[in-house]
Amino acid sequence: MRISVGIDVAKATLMVCIRPSGEVFEVANDAWAHRALIQRFRGMKDDLHRIVMEATGGYETPVLHALQKAELPVARVSAHRAHAFARATGLLAKTDAVDARTLAHFADVLEPPVRAMPTKEQLVLQEIVQRRQQLVSQRDDERRRLHQSSHPMARRSIERHIKSLQREITVFDALMHKHAQTQPRFAQLAGIKGVGPVTVATLLADLPELGTLDRRQIAALVGLAPFNSDSGKKQGRRRISGGRSSVRRTLYMATWSVIRTQPRFKAKYQALRKAGKLAKVALVACMRTLLVSLNAMLRDGTNWRYA
Repeated sequence: MRISVGIDVAKATLMVCIRPSGEVFEVANDAWAHRALIQRFRGMKDDLHRIVMEATGGYETPVLHALQKAELPVARVSAHRAHAFARATGLLAKTDAVDARTLAHFADVLEPPVRAMPTKEQLVLQEIVQRRQQLVSQRDDERRRLHQSSHPMARRSIERHIKSLQREITVFDALMHKHAQTQPRFAQLAGIKGVGPVTVATLLADLPELGTLDRRQIAALVGLAPFNSDSGKKQGRRRISGGRSSVRRTLYMATWSVIRTQPRFKAKYQALRKAGKLAKVALVACMRTLLVSLNAMLRDGTNWRYA
């Protein structure tokens, strides 16, 4: 008998559904309850197929890491995918128990991939990179507000806040670089022209699968794979969608730098522009090429190819 488990995560509680029995129960979202769940799931032995939980802004992280550390088959899926699956199965109601049942059904039908437990160093780097991203976002918001503000006191307040945020970003830049250097693949990535320390740290923190997947899988994971939009004789425009936005944003800026510093990418970008492609379309194509090249380099253990 194949057993699939869905866990709906809240700040204080976990709603658990076990399929196919349909058993639903609630436990606290704390270390003691996590240990109890691990003991119960281990008792299922070889019948346990998959445990699935939804990404909930970080509330799922402690139980996810506890299950990963116990080497149980656990996967985290985006809220968008879980909600789309619920709609596709005709579920319009939303309660914690319904969500847990939906996730258990999702685990049984779609079998999302199980990821390895991040190392302690990776977890630290992830937290530092995430905090830096938050600070940069706040600074950029304040810069936009500065352009919209005309009152002298309001402008001075915004300017002080921008300077304060920039000081914090500088601190986290140094901290991020220090912890990125502890990662085994840092040297390979850091030696590439145009790929700066922020890009390297973001790839190491937010894309640990880099170098372990094929070219199509890594492009889809980041959200750089073009999807068809065809119907009958109509051939629609290909578009990218989904994926890991933090990695995609970082690659966007890195690719401009790589185009300026590496002839191979400059030639590709110019050729696409001469062929009539929009600037952003040409850039996304170069982003995909950069990502696939980085993935191949790490996968094969080779040096970066400049020509």
